[in-house]
Amino acid sequence: MSEKTIFKRIIDQEIPADVVYEDDLCLAFKDIAPKAPVHVLIIPKKEIATVDDLADDDAALIGHMWIVIRNLARELGLEEGYRVIVNCKEGGGQEVPHLHYHLLGGRKMNWPPG
Repeated sequence: MSEKTIFKRIIDQEIPADVVYEDDLCLAFKDIAPKAPVHVLIIPKKEIATVDDLADDDAALIGHMWIVIRNLARELGLEEGYRVIVNCKEGGGQEVPHLHYHLLGGRKMNWPPG
């Protein structure tokens, strides 16, 4: 059995996080190394390593997470705009092998992102 990721340990409340939203399907918390004034991570409670590991029956979960992201953006005052990022695998910039979305806002987002 593989070692728990830091995100699984947060879900299991083994380590603290600054949680801004939680329901039965997902959890959202502030990033410990923010890249914008608002930087929240949204993760499914189901362990899914990457976008490539999504199953067809995960469609409802992913749709739910996008609604949570939209609602969080509104609640966090990001009316002027925001960016949502998902990285896939190490080559795509993913550092934790647990699917997660970055919600960034509170400043002008530049393009290209990097």
